[in-house]
Amino acid sequence: MDNQYRNQVTVLVYLSFMLLGLMGILWGILLPDMMQQLNMSAAASGLFFAVLSLGSISGAFLGGKYIQKFDFVPLFAVLMLVLVLLLGLASLQTYWPVLLGFVYFLALACSGLFTIGHTLIARLYVTKRAKMMGLMDFMFSLGTLLAPLYVVALYWLQEDWRWPLRILALCLFFTACFAWYLGRTHESPPHMAHSKGSLSYRQVLKQPVFFALALMMFGYGAVEWGHGNWFVTYASQGLGYSTEDARLTIAFFTGGMVLSRLGFYLFLRWFSSAQLLVILGTCALCGALLVKLADLPVLLKLGNFALGLGLGAIFPLMLTAAMDLDSDNGPVLSGLANMGGSIGYQAAALGTGLVAEQVGIALAYWLIPTLALWLFCTLAYFSYLLHKKQAERALH
Repeated sequence: MDNQYRNQVTVLVYLSFMLLGLMGILWGILLPDMMQQLNMSAAASGLFFAVLSLGSISGAFLGGKYIQKFDFVPLFAVLMLVLVLLLGLASLQTYWPVLLGFVYFLALACSGLFTIGHTLIARLYVTKRAKMMGLMDFMFSLGTLLAPLYVVALYWLQEDWRWPLRILALCLFFTACFAWYLGRTHESPPHMAHSKGSLSYRQVLKQPVFFALALMMFGYGAVEWGHGNWFVTYASQGLGYSTEDARLTIAFFTGGMVLSRLGFYLFLRWFSSAQLLVILGTCALCGALLVKLADLPVLLKLGNFALGLGLGAIFPLMLTAAMDLDSDNGPVLSGLANMGGSIGYQAAALGTGLVAEQVGIALAYWLIPTLALWLFCTLAYFSYLLHKKQAERALH
């Protein structure tokens, strides 16, 4: 394979994932201004994120099943251009129910891009798959970290929620042009060529190791987004912290995730994928329990850091291990992981809110450590099956 082409595609995917990470967290940052200008109620805001999640699930399903019928890089460019158009139109809306339609299709296109990006990197770097996919998810996390600074900087010039969307659309447009150029000037290598058939989720889920993957990703999405969405509320209303202190504390969680994704592959020198997944799950469970049980600020920060450190590398490491077992079904595995995570996100976000209305956020927050226990148990089961599969392949 042409190394220059591989490097160019890698830059394309990494840059795109950083922009997608920025866009993913941008809605939450802009939501207060959107609620005020579009007259959105609290219920409408909840519906906004429900539609966003539904679009992600739909996109993951369709992407996993059908993207291999097309050349990956040109399709990547087309989906990026779709995002540009949808973001531009979304920034013009004055009626929030119409905005929900754009949000659904934005999330659907983003999920397709995730599936293509994971599949591309997995096939381009067979021998360095774990490292390169970890760096790809690090770029996504970097985008989420940059989003608040991006909005603050633009608000110095124009305090309007529409302009961050428009500037982001412009960045995505140039990225889409780069993708289109690569797709039109280079032929796809044989192992990246498209096929006429569609892949089957049913066939993949018949294998216990991949069914365990889906259960594990439910727990992963639930813990990551349940904690991310509700910790500030829990710390401020349940523990009596100021909102500013709560936001500073959750920064230890995001910092732990970034550090984990950046350096987890170094530990593969001493541990197998199955062993490292169990270690990460143990760290996440201990962190979740410490967050719920801690009274001192330093322990609360430590719990957040341990939770992020444990969670951060689980997704890239798990997906790498799964694709090592069945690279031909890479798009389905990526779609399955994204669907499981999105359903878990829905369950934790809505479940915690419903329980909090009845018994208060302090008690409702026990749902996060409980889900972390689910994650640990399914991780242990997945790791056991993964080790068994790897041993069988070694014998053959």
